[in-house]
Amino acid sequence: MPNINELNSQELEKYKSKLTERYQNFQSRKLAVDMTRGKPCPEQLDLSLDMLSCVNAQDYKGEDGTDYRNYGGLDGIPEAKALFSEYLEVESDEIIIGGNASLTMMHDTILQAMAHGVANSKTPWGKLPKVKFLCPSPGYDRHFSICEHLGIEMITIEMKDDGPDISHIESLVADDEAVKGIWCVPKYSNPTGVTYSDEAVDRLAEMKTKADDFRIFWDNAYTAHHLTDTPDRLKNILSACKQAGNQDRVLIFGSTSKITFAGAGLAMMAGSKKNIEFTKKQMFYQTIGPDKLNQLRHVRFLKNMEGIENHMKKHAAILKPKFDEVQNILEKELGGKDIAKWSQPAGGYFVSVDTPDGCAQAVIKMAAEAGRTLEIETFASLLPSLLWKTYKRPWKY
Repeated sequence: MPNINELNSQELEKYKSKLTERYQNFQSRKLAVDMTRGKPCPEQLDLSLDMLSCVNAQDYKGEDGTDYRNYGGLDGIPEAKALFSEYLEVESDEIIIGGNASLTMMHDTILQAMAHGVANSKTPWGKLPKVKFLCPSPGYDRHFSICEHLGIEMITIEMKDDGPDISHIESLVADDEAVKGIWCVPKYSNPTGVTYSDEAVDRLAEMKTKADDFRIFWDNAYTAHHLTDTPDRLKNILSACKQAGNQDRVLIFGSTSKITFAGAGLAMMAGSKKNIEFTKKQMFYQTIGPDKLNQLRHVRFLKNMEGIENHMKKHAAILKPKFDEVQNILEKELGGKDIAKWSQPAGGYFVSVDTPDGCAQAVIKMAAEAGRTLEIETFASLLPSLLWKTYKRPWKY
């Protein structure tokens, strides 16, 4: 099929009729396929089944003899801190191992900032006239939901091929003290698959901010989630901040939610020693300690960084054929038609498809009415029929 913009009205009518019939065939199958979230398949979850038996009734103590069935260990067991500090490329005293969800740690960190500020705040954020956050878009909807829930004003930042629009960020943070933070998914980002460039990392670390208590929420959720043998490399943000004299600027988050069990993984938060000590003081009022047996299970199962890397290769063996098929279908159905573009990520969990301006919501609605939430072949077949309604409109990506 030629470029859609090269068809005349008669050819468009014929193409629309063909696609309408195809769409109705999809609807008649009455399927229900949900592709809205990066949810591991059962085969991926099965990769971690041995974790359920690696801690037993005779072996539940730490290397120093601590009984991990009991209270204590506010910031995590030493074995987990050692492993996951290497995973996030920080020191073992620059990390807290939490419960099963990094989203919980991010939410609690912002909530604590609203109530008590951050390590070097003059005033709790919640007592300020206004709090603003920078939100690279497209981005992770749960980040934005936290801001919406807490009444934080969100400022959209355009995502580019090497990260967010840094020049725009620099101008905003330099002039407005109400801008207190930015959300970042810096590697294989959700949903575009972009990995931030070294320049983007350095400029975020070095930029002048009017707010002394500005924080980068660095959600490094996909640091080991590679799909190729030549994975993207992400520069160490904490090291960059230290070098720039802004060591307290970044808060790093991660988890094993897409490494082991999605609902029973481990979350972690890292940052400067000052940030970690401040957070631990807030946690004292929140918990007696995390699930240390789950932390021990993860250490026993994954063992070391080599173990994590080998485990992630098993994930990639399951995922990459699916990613390849998505790319094949997108190219077959949409390639050369000048109606969409899409990402080709080297890792992570997402392929982002950009439709012509004003079409995305209608595409999602029609896909849902065909029994699929962004099922890719239906998605591909819908776009030309939507273009029919807005033919000759200038497309914006």
